[in-house]
Amino acid sequence: MPSPQQPIGSAFDAASTAADVVRGIDLSGKVAIVTGGHSGIGLETTRALCSAGATVVVPVRSPERARTALDGIDGVEIDRLDLADPASVDRFAEGFVASGRPVHMLINNAGIQGVPLSRDARGCEAHFATNHLGHFQLTTRLWPALRRAGGARVVNVSAWINRIAPLVFDDIHFERRDYDGLQAYGQSKTANCLFSVALDEHGAGEGIRAFALHPGLIVGTNLSPWMTQEQLRSMGLIDEHSAPVIDPESDRKTPQQGASTTVWCATSPQLDDMGGVYCENNEVSPLVSPSPEDAALMTGRTQTPPGVVQHSIDPHAAARLWELSEQLTDTKI
Repeated sequence: MPSPQQPIGSAFDAASTAADVVRGIDLSGKVAIVTGGHSGIGLETTRALCSAGATVVVPVRSPERARTALDGIDGVEIDRLDLADPASVDRFAEGFVASGRPVHMLINNAGIQGVPLSRDARGCEAHFATNHLGHFQLTTRLWPALRRAGGARVVNVSAWINRIAPLVFDDIHFERRDYDGLQAYGQSKTANCLFSVALDEHGAGEGIRAFALHPGLIVGTNLSPWMTQEQLRSMGLIDEHSAPVIDPESDRKTPQQGASTTVWCATSPQLDDMGGVYCENNEVSPLVSPSPEDAALMTGRTQTPPGVVQHSIDPHAAARLWELSEQLTDTKI
């Protein structure tokens, strides 16, 4: 069977913005939930969806901060949600499901990156717990609302680093191997990809389709405060004046460009009847073989050639992750 990872001839490219890809699309009457939709590419995702007429619910840890960031954008609702706290996830999801409203677009955008080793109350490593398990629990708890939409999309924001960070099922939580924050982050991004594969398998029959994506390398999001100016400069992400380097063809993007693939996955008619695929630069990514040069990203190289590798879309690993996630979150659809 041919891989579904085949480019489809999108009309957009790496330089396209979220406003570009949503232009001409009417989202009136549609409801979207965007985690972390108040900052970075999440803010630009919210802005674009609202501009097309959608109602966008932004659940965040700090509603007060979100109100300031989202002030002036029509169609936004703000609620409280901490992805690292299972009880908080349940409270938000139960409240939304009880409202009787559908979810047409669930965009699992929020995340953490490169933090020191820490664990949640279940003993799960923080990146895996927040970036994957929190979104897994949110998605499964919102299943009745996704089903209610009569056609929904779940979009999981991954990152290129999944390419060099296979999911280590035998030690996901770094209990036996040395901890590396970047590898932990990368593993959680691989989990986002595999979750999309399994989610689409479970949901396609009910009209619930799933996508994962790499948004690009964007300076100025809330993921990068842990990086020093020297590190950002050595990676070619800022110039000698500390200004962001913008070069979409080499994956260095503005937040508006970074949000475009998220919005494309959530809204493009080109993706009707598709799902379970990994996308970048507003296109379905080709399946490629790992390169020995990929690991150079860990030492500062930021050239990120397009393509997704097999370990990030493997259906057997996806099914295994789904089963493990059900156990760890005590949730089923």
